[in-house]
Amino acid sequence: MKRWQILNAEPENYSGQAVDLLSTVGDVRLAQQDRVSLLTALADVDALIVRLAFQIDEQVLAAAPRLRAIVTATTGLDHIDLAAAERRGVKVLSLKGEVDFLRSIPATAELTWGLLLALTRNIPAAFSSVLQSEWQRDRFKGHDLAGRRLGILGLGRIGYMVARYGLAFGMRVLAYDPTPQLWVEGVERVSSPVELFRQADVLSIHVPLNPVTVRLVGKSELDQMPPGSFLINTSRGDILDEVALLDVLKSGQLAGAALDVLSNERSDSLASSPLIRYAQTHSNLILTPHIGGATYESMAATEIFMAKKLVDYLKSLETNG
Repeated sequence: MKRWQILNAEPENYSGQAVDLLSTVGDVRLAQQDRVSLLTALADVDALIVRLAFQIDEQVLAAAPRLRAIVTATTGLDHIDLAAAERRGVKVLSLKGEVDFLRSIPATAELTWGLLLALTRNIPAAFSSVLQSEWQRDRFKGHDLAGRRLGILGLGRIGYMVARYGLAFGMRVLAYDPTPQLWVEGVERVSSPVELFRQADVLSIHVPLNPVTVRLVGKSELDQMPPGSFLINTSRGDILDEVALLDVLKSGQLAGAALDVLSNERSDSLASSPLIRYAQTHSNLILTPHIGGATYESMAATEIFMAKKLVDYLKSLETNG
């Protein structure tokens, strides 16, 4: 049996069980890479495992003449040049479309709710104040969630979970999804995104990134939201027009926003990010570094699931040639 060469370029806290599975079909290298070292490490690699740190583009693929598969335990694939991979005959294995399995993974929905609470109750700012030896209760008054309107843009797997959290908190939950696979009992269906924006005291974005959804939430949409409303985005940064978001935060049209994603998440661009610069001096914008899926439990489960997919794929190559 052929021993495949498998490189995990982002192995921190990678599941030992996943490694054991992969070892049944190949030699597994766990070696943290930067882009330069990745390019030199790929010459003899048959399968590459990544998370979100790398942009897998034509240059990376050209450095991997033996590459047969790219494995990413994500649903979004904007970090991989899919067309270039297809041209080179490289299979991209991901969580996209794995609906039944993903219903068991709550991490991103739970983070969404954590950001919502942090934003509406001023938790980060209150914590920072206490660290300065201050104890100013009235300064950090927040808002009740019970009775307020939660608008969910996209009632897929994560939107479905967030809707249930909203109902549990006593919120009036509204949602827009043109092609819903599931609907939550008690959630009101609205006829258009505009109607959702007009009604939402809190808007939570849960749509996939594709050509139709790029800048789906822009200036005209944000201007429709009620004064003093809040926005949460744990989906993808390019779905939201970040310039328009800054404008409505500065004007007070939005009371606050919490984002787990940016349109450009490369480390070399963060210092110049207008959103990060704004958040450094304003407490009504909370930013986290795309940690939605980053829990020990959820990551282990997805890594094991993806390891099984890769093992099956590599075995099929041996069987089918």
